Amino acid sequence: MITPVVVVLLFAFGLIVGSFLNVCIYRLPRRESVVWPASHCTSCSRVLSWYENVPVAGWLALRGRCRTCHAAISPMYPIVELVTGLAFVGSFLVYGLTPLLAVRLLFACAMIVLFVIDLQHQILPNVITVPGIVVGVAASVFLPPGWLSSFIGALVGGGLLYVIAESYYRLRGIEGLGMGDVKMLAMIGAFLGWPLMLVTLVFASFAGSLLGVALIAGGRGMRAKLPFGTFLAVGAMAAAVVGDPLVTWYLAFYP
Repeated sequence: MITPVVVVLLFAFGLIVGSFLNVCIYRLPRRESVVWPASHCTSCSRVLSWYENVPVAGWLALRGRCRTCHAAISPMYPIVELVTGLAFVGSFLVYGLTPLLAVRLLFACAMIVLFVIDLQHQILPNVITVPGIVVGVAASVFLPPGWLSSFIGALVGGGLLYVIAESYYRLRGIEGLGMGDVKMLAMIGAFLGWPLMLVTLVFASFAGSLLGVALIAGGRGMRAKLPFGTFLAVGAMAAAVVGDPLVTWYLAFYP
């Protein structure tokens, strides 16, 4: 039963998980352990007190600055925590208390981490995408979308972007898409299945095109680098929620 207490508890748990995702976002691109050392100021290395680690509230209490060296703390930290909390509540409302909920929450957490890392560093760590492909296919043996759709999604998703990336490189002589994008779309296909993988790609391509046009109009030029993994993450989260009704609506035009 959905009650205010359940929603608040889920949101609070999501905030806590979001705090850990912040650790992953900061440390994975730097090839650092996500479990050691303890959370600390990235400027003066002082270990944070327990109350400074309280999600969102700690950042607000410190007014976005370290209490020792007064270095600025990025607002991305509370944003990630809030988004994760909302993702936990939203996923529960969509999937209920089912085994699929756990899989979708794991997928959402991975998308949040990849979104921010690609936005900040233009990389998509293999430590998330490669195991994610395996976990997505394995989970789909027992849960939707089913192992066949998952396997096709991973194979076609990765293969499609690989062909596009290779073709672009051979035609233009520059890298348009990285292998991280290839593995990320394969992971998305493994979790969501091939129809929603295609929906994700359409969403991501459309959003990327809009931003690209805006950058060109703003004088950034054709060579402005866009973190496509960030668009894939947004597209995947949208596809996971509205993708199935959208596919059903589209197929209704072809009786």
